[in-house]
Amino acid sequence: MDELRPRPANSYALTPVGFLDRAAIVYGDCPSIIYNNISYTWSQTHRRCLQLASSLSSIGLNNGHVVSILAPNIPAMYELHFAVPMAGAILNTLNTRLDARTISLLLCHAESELLFVDLMSVSLVNEAISLLPSSAKPPLLVLIADDDEVLPQQPSPTIHFYDTYEGLLEKGDPAFNWTRPKNDFDPIVLNYTSGTTSSPKGVVHCHRGLFIVTLDSLVDWSFPKQPVFLWTLPMFHSNGWSYPWGMAAVGGTNICLRKFDAPTIYGLIKKHGVTHMCGAPVVLNMLSNSPITMEPLKNPVHIITAGAPPPATILSRTESLGFVVGHGYGLTETGGIVVSCAWKRQWNLFPATERARLKARQGVRTVGMTEVDVVDPVTGMSVKRDGLTLGEIVLRGGCIMLGYLKDPVATAKCMTENGWFCTGDVGVMHPDGYLEIKDRSKDVIISGGENLSSVEVESVLYTFPDINEAAVVARPDEFWGETPCAFVSLKEACCRIPTEKEIIEHCRGKLPHYMVPKTVVVKEKLPKTSTGKIQKAVLRDMAKAMGSSRASRM
Repeated sequence: MDELRPRPANSYALTPVGFLDRAAIVYGDCPSIIYNNISYTWSQTHRRCLQLASSLSSIGLNNGHVVSILAPNIPAMYELHFAVPMAGAILNTLNTRLDARTISLLLCHAESELLFVDLMSVSLVNEAISLLPSSAKPPLLVLIADDDEVLPQQPSPTIHFYDTYEGLLEKGDPAFNWTRPKNDFDPIVLNYTSGTTSSPKGVVHCHRGLFIVTLDSLVDWSFPKQPVFLWTLPMFHSNGWSYPWGMAAVGGTNICLRKFDAPTIYGLIKKHGVTHMCGAPVVLNMLSNSPITMEPLKNPVHIITAGAPPPATILSRTESLGFVVGHGYGLTETGGIVVSCAWKRQWNLFPATERARLKARQGVRTVGMTEVDVVDPVTGMSVKRDGLTLGEIVLRGGCIMLGYLKDPVATAKCMTENGWFCTGDVGVMHPDGYLEIKDRSKDVIISGGENLSSVEVESVLYTFPDINEAAVVARPDEFWGETPCAFVSLKEACCRIPTEKEIIEHCRGKLPHYMVPKTVVVKEKLPKTSTGKIQKAVLRDMAKAMGSSRASRM
């Protein structure tokens, strides 16, 4: 056996792009994309991606070149997840909620050769291009517009479109022999982190890593063949957690949309028979607090949420509407969800509050991950599995990023010598081996020497009937060092503004004394990042500006 070695036949490079070839054969006449009045089959999507890849290749875009896109969840965004790597280039999806300065910085850092621009983002790109340094080569621009939209005149002399999306696509060869990676460690995407805790970093993933996490995500969620997937999760956010490629693997129908609210979601569920969707906890909050009246869901809709741990109350409310909620954990650096709440059938017999509490835990590693642990950040040793001892969450597995673009220091800092990726997230390990995130390391509040989790306090705040959103940060205190300061927004249906005392008393009955917020600030809206996450850094600055809380020493 020692004489047997890898050969071309058994070591062909893995890539999630190949799922599209198979979809065109197995599901060729089945719907692939539905968007407003547009509908494509998988054979049509396959042909369109080949044509687009052919055109990109013909203008010189190939191995190592970065192709960026600034667009919402429209068909072009989906197709480019295949077409760009089919040309041998690297896909870079940009967040449509970023400002012009940040877009300019990212284009410069990525050295983008071409930028696909949605019609609604033309003015943003125009400003971003004008902010590029004189030494930077501006990317070629391709305009994306819906069929019923009127193409604009050139917005200004500083911006010029090389072509339109459909125009570029039509020039391509539908029989194009797409460029397969020579090595499955070749880069396929460049994603930028949201920058909630630091400056955005360029995360580079390889074909192999995204192949693994795509199949892993399908297995973990037990996807059936031909699901109907509603794109409420931005594809620019970590490539939609790998599901653009995953939908091709199972022949799903992608319901695309530019923007959404609760009525839109409920309308599309009813119209298209949606079976699956994803979203941050803010989507669950939107669905569960919607003032509209709707009929109960005729069939269950499975929804995966990730990001900040959703409060148990929001999970309960969402499931009462007919959604089957799953909770997971992942990062831009993992390419998708790598820890999920592996549900056990016997848990269905538990009371609703206990089921919600269990689902609020992130869970255990998915089958494609090698290891997940919670370690003491000083010693590197595993913490006690008592559900109480805090430590840093560390990961290892085939879908971990290659590293940060042009940042070897940051790459080395998060990749330990003993083979762990350090997430910077704080969590606990329960006796049953299930992981629960408690906080980002920067969000842990140290009051009188006691470490307290802002997430735990927020979970209690969400049980206050009038609170819509809540975030807890540290406020300086002369005696305790820091005390919890809560910022909350109220539901639209709220008839009166609750007092600070009422909210504090509510928490006092459910939390240890040291964890109860000493300050409560009611705001119309909480500041958010471009990906919809609450900006705790901004709230921390506000709390600091308020000065010492001079909390009681009792």
